[in-house]
Amino acid sequence: MSETQAQHDSSDDVEVRDVIDPTTVRRAPRYKAFFWTGALVGIVIGLPLSLYLVNTPAGLAMMKPGVYITVLTAFVTTVTTLLAGLFAVIADRRSLRGR
Repeated sequence: MSETQAQHDSSDDVEVRDVIDPTTVRRAPRYKAFFWTGALVGIVIGLPLSLYLVNTPAGLAMMKPGVYITVLTAFVTTVTTLLAGLFAVIADRRSLRGR
């Protein structure tokens, strides 16, 4: 019984260093972090920009400035989120360049 147990233990025990080569580990970007950062930057830029544009002389004639603020903030947030995704794809491609 001890012989079969010894064979079983030796076949199942594998060192991580023997299986994984650290030079082949790929450093891919985390897309979720890029998208969240893009969305937050879009809100931070879009909200003050839309509030500023609503208070201009042309913006004072609007009937519902809240709709304008919402739409402009959503547009800026969408654009910055897409740009952040583009940067993530570029970073991902750069991580594959040396392979």
